[in-house]
Amino acid sequence: MASSSYQFSLGLVVMFQLGLLLVSQSPIAAGDDVSRSAPSGSSSYCSNPYRLVKVKSWANGDEGKSISGLSAAFGQILPTNPKEGHILPATFLNPLNGCSTSSSKLSGSIALAIRGDCDFVTKAKAAQAGGASGLLVINDDEDLVEMGCPENETTLNITIPVVMVSKSGGEEINKSMAGGEKVELLLYSPNRPVVDYSVIFLWLMAVGTIVCATLWSEFTGLGQSDERYDELSPKDEDEKEILKISSKSAIIFVITASTFLVLLYLFMSSWFVWLLIVLFCIAGVEGMHTCIVSLLSSKCKNCARRRVNLPILGEISILSLIVLLFCLAFAIFWAANRKASYSWVGQDILGICLMITVLQLAQLPNIKVATVLLCCAFLYDIFWVFLSPLIFHDSVMIAVASGNKSGGESIPMLLRVPRIFDPWGGYDMIGFGDILFPGLLVSFAFRFDKAKKKGILNGYFLWLTVGYGIGLLFTYLGLYLMDGHGQPALLYLVPCTLGLCIILGLVRGELKQLWSYGIESTKPTVPSEEA
Repeated sequence: MASSSYQFSLGLVVMFQLGLLLVSQSPIAAGDDVSRSAPSGSSSYCSNPYRLVKVKSWANGDEGKSISGLSAAFGQILPTNPKEGHILPATFLNPLNGCSTSSSKLSGSIALAIRGDCDFVTKAKAAQAGGASGLLVINDDEDLVEMGCPENETTLNITIPVVMVSKSGGEEINKSMAGGEKVELLLYSPNRPVVDYSVIFLWLMAVGTIVCATLWSEFTGLGQSDERYDELSPKDEDEKEILKISSKSAIIFVITASTFLVLLYLFMSSWFVWLLIVLFCIAGVEGMHTCIVSLLSSKCKNCARRRVNLPILGEISILSLIVLLFCLAFAIFWAANRKASYSWVGQDILGICLMITVLQLAQLPNIKVATVLLCCAFLYDIFWVFLSPLIFHDSVMIAVASGNKSGGESIPMLLRVPRIFDPWGGYDMIGFGDILFPGLLVSFAFRFDKAKKKGILNGYFLWLTVGYGIGLLFTYLGLYLMDGHGQPALLYLVPCTLGLCIILGLVRGELKQLWSYGIESTKPTVPSEEA
């Protein structure tokens, strides 16, 4: 009973974690869009870069909620400092679509128009002709659309700023104006820092998770005694359940993951994300429970000896039961407060514990399997980020990661850290797959070094860890060079880890050992014939 229960929990943690690898790049959410280049082939009068805009509002002098917008490719460029902008009254155009001369008094105000019935340039011309000092176009959905110029437009003299806001942003302004309050607006477009310090913290978390997971057995003494498994079943070290990844299972997983990713893209909804949140909590509790019990058991050898017999759970140690209740309470608290500003801490703790546990239970046997798995993941990442728009007219992986169709719910299978000095806020994120795939290889390198009694400098573990850290830096460098558009992190991480391992193996003449490690030991020994 206890053994089958353990095998079930092992399969649940490992298989669900493999499912979490679906979003294995570093996603940028839809609300995190940064400044974009001007439309290609545009003329000089329609060549402004698309920039995010802050729309600050006041109702009868009381400051309201700040709204995000996107500037047009034409019109006046907004200041980056709010002190350089002007607070102006807001006025709805009449007619609301802004396609013809307005009967409202617009002089010295920011005109508000709804999207539709005519192009954006026509709306801007009508607002400017009425004396408006700016135009705010309210979209009919939550996207921020790039406002370019019609192809047949040969001359354009728009001197007022033109900004697009979302449907909910327009409703926020309309709510105040409907009550008869005087609403004033301030438009400005602050610059984002090239690098936010949150990236450094995220880098440390990712590298630290791999190092910690790889050395976990050394930290907890599980290499000598397996106390972690004693609370579930009295197993010997040699009997510890380990999931050995094969080349065949690696290929099947990538095919299955691709299928599931398409299903997520096509049928994404809030209830689907909620299902993922529940499964994440279950697997996170299992991972957190395992980590805490193993740590406490390593410090107090007798803590896990006192047991109690419970229905369903069977015989379980009192320590394990107390830790389980704590982990359940932790996960429930996180799920209930997942939209709070501090929820990222709980999500990261659950995610890190889950990844540490999986890297203890799943192992690559050699570089041959590592090459198959990482190369498949490499192609998977690139295809679903860069090439999928050719088929689906959208980057499938980025669309799923950003949760555009999930009703405001976000997928929890990533580590995230809030941006500290970014005026737009938001989070820097890294998918679990970007940690686990290279982490499997780094863990193998450590086991290989230990078996071959290699030193820290002539082994592989240290250099692959360094390679992973450098690859992660390249990932974020690519992210900034590409104006914040989502990057497939494995595009950089696989060459910096697997590529480095193969190069070191070739230089040291050990590539054959790495490639077939573990195979020779499983072959039966043939007795030599005596002469």
